[in-house]
Amino acid sequence: MRTITQLTEALFAKDGDAPVKVALPHTWNAQDGQDGEDDGAYWRGMGSYHLDLPAPIPGTRQYIEFQGANHVATVYCNGREIGTHRGGFSTFRYDLTEAMTEKENILTVEVTNAPSDVYPQMADFTFFGGLYRPVRLIQVPAAHFDLLKTGTTGLFITPHVAGLVRVDAFPVNAEGCTVRVDLCDASGTVVATGTAPAEAHTVLKLQVADPHLWNGRIDPYLYTAKATLLDGGDEMDEVTATFGFRSFHVDSNQGFFLNGKSYPLHGVARHQDRLDMGWAITPKEHAEDIALIQEVGANTIRLAHYQHDQVFYDLCDQTGMVIWAEIPFISRFNPSQAAHDNTISQMTELIAQNYNHPSICFWGISNEITIGGECEPLYQNLCELNALCKRLDPSRLTTMAELTMVPMDSEHVYITDVLSYNHYYGWYMGDVSENGPWLDEFHKKNPDRPVGISEYGAECILSWHSAKPENHDYTEEYQAYYHHEMLKTFAQRPYIWSTHVWNMFDFAADARDEGGCKGRNNKGLVTYDRKIKKDAFYVYKAYWTTEPMVHVSGRRFTDRAPGERTVTVYTNLPEVTLLLNGEVVGTQPAVDHAAVFAELPLQDGANTITARAGDVEDTITLNGVAESNPAYVLPKDDTKAGNWFVPEGEDAPGELEFIEGHFSINDKIGDILAHPVAGKILSEMFDRAGVGTGMMGMLSGFTLANMLKMAGKNMPASVPFALNDKLNKIAK
Repeated sequence: MRTITQLTEALFAKDGDAPVKVALPHTWNAQDGQDGEDDGAYWRGMGSYHLDLPAPIPGTRQYIEFQGANHVATVYCNGREIGTHRGGFSTFRYDLTEAMTEKENILTVEVTNAPSDVYPQMADFTFFGGLYRPVRLIQVPAAHFDLLKTGTTGLFITPHVAGLVRVDAFPVNAEGCTVRVDLCDASGTVVATGTAPAEAHTVLKLQVADPHLWNGRIDPYLYTAKATLLDGGDEMDEVTATFGFRSFHVDSNQGFFLNGKSYPLHGVARHQDRLDMGWAITPKEHAEDIALIQEVGANTIRLAHYQHDQVFYDLCDQTGMVIWAEIPFISRFNPSQAAHDNTISQMTELIAQNYNHPSICFWGISNEITIGGECEPLYQNLCELNALCKRLDPSRLTTMAELTMVPMDSEHVYITDVLSYNHYYGWYMGDVSENGPWLDEFHKKNPDRPVGISEYGAECILSWHSAKPENHDYTEEYQAYYHHEMLKTFAQRPYIWSTHVWNMFDFAADARDEGGCKGRNNKGLVTYDRKIKKDAFYVYKAYWTTEPMVHVSGRRFTDRAPGERTVTVYTNLPEVTLLLNGEVVGTQPAVDHAAVFAELPLQDGANTITARAGDVEDTITLNGVAESNPAYVLPKDDTKAGNWFVPEGEDAPGELEFIEGHFSINDKIGDILAHPVAGKILSEMFDRAGVGTGMMGMLSGFTLANMLKMAGKNMPASVPFALNDKLNKIAK
């Protein structure tokens, strides 16, 4: 039988440095990939790992397994080159048998996260380098289930709700052997069994009587398939897979259906990184994430923007999440043949390695890939990916995440089975109220195309607060307001097939420097360290959960001057009673899950605020103060020094000037583009840089200074000064 050894340490060196001992999994960007320092740069290059391998077991073959190495890895055993894998998110294995010696064996892995023709080419998140998921040595008898079958176990289960189960198994070196398959229910009882002569591709068809359906979060019931390779009466190898019986479809007017019943999909998107850990996380962190997603009441997760850990897919099966799984074909299209081939290989691996998961209902082929504009090679690449999904797995639906700027009648809208848009009205552009009319217009123009929202969100940094929140003030109050408005919008439109908040958790985006927080995207409902649930988290909990809850918002907005003393309470119960310092203030109905208590008569100093709804309550403390606390307001970005534009050691080429009533690099890109003269200057710069209308739209909420900061060392030091000088000449 097979023996599996997880390798837990290695000697690591990067770029010629002296090697140091590290624990596996490991990333070299755990710190610099999240700090936003050095103009947004983090180290992207080659890292080398040297691992001691245990002695081979006589009579076995040895395979090395990597569950994630970002993003190109070349493997050597005892100095012999074994192979190179291109793609940072899937499992891959190599046969080491012929390179192994009887005693000491050294595995060397050269991993690079430097830019190449491997996707993602560009994205708004950190590409953590290293062997960031487990590395295992697997030893098996000569006759075994194929370990080189696209990184899978060599076992594929196709269940049908009527109880028929097709099992595809791929044994090797198994002439004269038999494959036995046992199907077990959740209690471990065998409910069907069958045998067949072992062939290179062995197929068995079994029948389960009265199958218990996998029914999402209502009842995520799982079966287990166990395949055993027998040589006479001897068991040579064994692999298992969990699976579930379920059916689903999407209706363009009524949304998602699971097992024939309406099952509206409302959920979140998730990135896998964690504060001070990057991508090198453990099952403990995965379990914490799924628990928080369960708590907020989500029933679907978009696992963005790449293949996630098998541990997390298993958790999604077990908790009943409906999953959108995708590859990192994102943001920047590379027209080379090598890049095209990489999209095909990553999609093939995603589908093969996740085929058995009942939680996965949608294969995502791309995200915002038209930022640089639409073109025929890109369209053909997308069509080929869609066709590949349907050929490898006709049982699931295909989808993609489109930019707001993709026209409603673009040919890209009709590639996949269903589609969703990433809409940021109310953050990067426009007003939150524009989301509903846009959706209605799309549905009217495309009544037979199921449409969803794959991303929407607003930044929240817990330092900033306001009684009158507004777009791009980065306050906790604006984020809560924005998400409350989005939930009202969705509640009125049952035709939306799914919604996915961007994002469940804050995550690393090292090039960012926004809202006084470097190196991070702060759109999460929960902080990067998973320790604080923002007020917006409870807006969703009020809408999505049924266990009685009540939450008084604004607990970090502690100091309240007159005019700032209104309190909003979120609940899933019909009404809320509020107490101030133990005395009842009043009772309010929870309209759209919110009860608002205007301008409370706070006393000077500390005040206790308690909200009661049914049998639950929540308490916060607010301070009555005479004047607004200026520490709650994000300081305006003062770019007069200008030195952050200039490479270290150089002097600024002049002083940045800002003339009142005139444009400057401190203005938002959207405002500049809207002006006929100033917009022409900026459009010409974008054209020279190859930035398409999609990217311009996404950047519209940023100041030009912020965008130039994000460009970092790629931006010549003279450019900000030249642009600012031109804009200063144009009156608003």
